[in-house]
Amino acid sequence: MPRNVLFLMTDQHRIDTLGCYGDPSAVHTPNLDALAAGGTRFANCFTPTAICTPARASLLTGYAPFRHKLLANYERNVGYLEDLAPDQFTFAERLAERGYNLGLLGKWHGGVRRNAADYGFQGPDLPGWHNPVDHPDYLAYLAEHGLPPYAIRDEVRGTAPNGNPGNLLAARLQQPVEATFEHYLTTRTIEMLHRFAADESTSDTPFFLATHYFGPHLPYLLPDHYYDMYDPDEIELPRSVLETFEGKPPVQRNYSEHWAFDTMSPEESRKLIAVYRGYVTLIDEQVGRLRRALDELGLADRTSIMFTADHGEFTGAHRLHDKGPAMYDDIYRIPGIVSVPGEPPQVRDEFVSLTDFTATILDLAGEDPSPAVDSRSLLPLVRGEHPEWAPDLVAEYHGHHFPYPQRMLRGARYKLVVNPESHNELYDLELDPDELHNRYEQPEVREIRNAMLRRLYELLRERGDNFYHWMTSMYPVGETDYDPTLSSF
Repeated sequence: MPRNVLFLMTDQHRIDTLGCYGDPSAVHTPNLDALAAGGTRFANCFTPTAICTPARASLLTGYAPFRHKLLANYERNVGYLEDLAPDQFTFAERLAERGYNLGLLGKWHGGVRRNAADYGFQGPDLPGWHNPVDHPDYLAYLAEHGLPPYAIRDEVRGTAPNGNPGNLLAARLQQPVEATFEHYLTTRTIEMLHRFAADESTSDTPFFLATHYFGPHLPYLLPDHYYDMYDPDEIELPRSVLETFEGKPPVQRNYSEHWAFDTMSPEESRKLIAVYRGYVTLIDEQVGRLRRALDELGLADRTSIMFTADHGEFTGAHRLHDKGPAMYDDIYRIPGIVSVPGEPPQVRDEFVSLTDFTATILDLAGEDPSPAVDSRSLLPLVRGEHPEWAPDLVAEYHGHHFPYPQRMLRGARYKLVVNPESHNELYDLELDPDELHNRYEQPEVREIRNAMLRRLYELLRERGDNFYHWMTSMYPVGETDYDPTLSSF
């Protein structure tokens, strides 16, 4: 089993912008499609929480957010912890103990006082939620290659409820592709890959090398070639722009107003989607550069490659942008690709989580994955085996601009979202894949609803998530008249 790992991660990435997950003719992602075609693509991969820092902390630790307690991004922290506990288990420290070279190029966003170097990763410290274009190493890279500095024009914004310009959503980047932050990160990764390859050949030192792109997170800042790559006239708006928010938590309508979706024309919304797709293609090209570097260094046959994202993005779905307290698949379903040399190409339908990548990394390194307590190695699935696997999964949310606890139970057909002191949600994903119609109060789904409440309650109690105490106080989950034969949803 190959010991080396190249781990690729994007930020705020919709799976329908990958050809292998959506329509290959709609978005050009040949490099990621080829990675999926030669490895295992997980059709039902989900984030444990759709917000950057908690999701990334779950990847690092193999712990669910409620357990590692790093629950919010520090930029808009609502009073939660800002760093992991000093004694918190992480896969990085375990790999370092095993003698691995560790590298991380790109977004960290995993704490304030402890950065990636504190966990053993080599690479420049790149803090924050978006491309730090004033970072000394990036400026040095531009100078090394005679490239122009960062500058943007033609900013795209809606109109905020107070009449001021809304959040920046997109702009034209006045730099060539070689100057983009994505190209810079890829170049630095290749440089580190050369150093790690030399160590591997001389001292048999394995490596774990991660590239965490800041994109395609908004704002979408792209050179003209990528900004105009896709014709907005050929873009169809997501069907969920028909969202009325009827029977749904009021916070969703409030977020729609915050992101000023309704202040922009359909033409502007289509252009934003087109630009987002251009961003994805730009990143795909960088993935191609990395894979070619592996080939040129003779590492491809002994390096596993993983690709995923911390969470998804709305890009106008449900009249929203960014992410937030709405547990739709647009932001909770993520790409999940694992390519291990020698293992068969396949698509797996099991429900897996970003957190499961932690145990998989440990397993590839020959380490015991059990300390990653909320994680399960994906290698048996990658090998084509059929172990017993849960038919559903739990996700959670704790707030971003303000505390807003949520829990979700996602099954094959139905999704339950529990929202304290607001409307709970139940979606039939077979009849309503766009999650427009909340069926929670409809009598014809009462048995399914109660069965899912009980299932969620039991899973939370088993995990030690104290949210189940709240469920006990609000619902008679121990005594609901559900049909116990309804074992899958």
